[in-house]
Amino acid sequence: MLKILIIEDDPEIAALERDYLQMAGFEVILADNGADGLTKPADLVILDIMLPGQDGFAVLRELRETSDVPVILLSARGEDIDKIRGLGLGADDYMQKPFSPGELVARVRAHLARFERLTGKKDSSKLTVRGLEVDREDRRVSVHGRECSLTPKEFDILLFLMENPNRVFSKEDVFDRIWGLEAFGESETVVVHIRRLREKIEPEPQNPQYVETVWGSGYRFRI
Repeated sequence: MLKILIIEDDPEIAALERDYLQMAGFEVILADNGADGLTKPADLVILDIMLPGQDGFAVLRELRETSDVPVILLSARGEDIDKIRGLGLGADDYMQKPFSPGELVARVRAHLARFERLTGKKDSSKLTVRGLEVDREDRRVSVHGRECSLTPKEFDILLFLMENPNRVFSKEDVFDRIWGLEAFGESETVVVHIRRLREKIEPEPQNPQYVETVWGSGYRFRI
């Protein structure tokens, strides 16, 4: 399981980030100051700029002397100079508070995937959210230890939505992504596949906790 280090002195913000990342299947380590955080190895670092003692820039400068892991900077200030300085010191991304926890998770996934491509380091093949586990490599799905038998298209839909959590996709978006832009068929088939998918993975298919319907817009995987 990949480790995400959060260096944040606000306990409420740190807890929010931790909860969303844990639901997305990551192991999370917390530190409320830079000196403590620099002693904790991780696969990605979420670093607040305004920290007691060493600020985030100083922590980033020291971290880059020994590590090339992805770093996402967070700041309550919106000045461009902070963003420019942070990226210049080696940060991979910059987010301004307040931010969407779902977007933070998406950016974490994106930077880990990019780091894997650049370094050849393999990401975990498994995604786990509230008891739902998807194994990309073996294409297997289980819910609280109970294995679910999905068709190839059902698996592809579930994986696509899980890899893009909290984003809403229309049935046309899902059809294009799973069946392909050149595919012949009707996007209404997505409705049928998602209904069958829910029957297999949801404890209560009529009240789904994983694959939600956003009325008038489409579907999303909720984390």
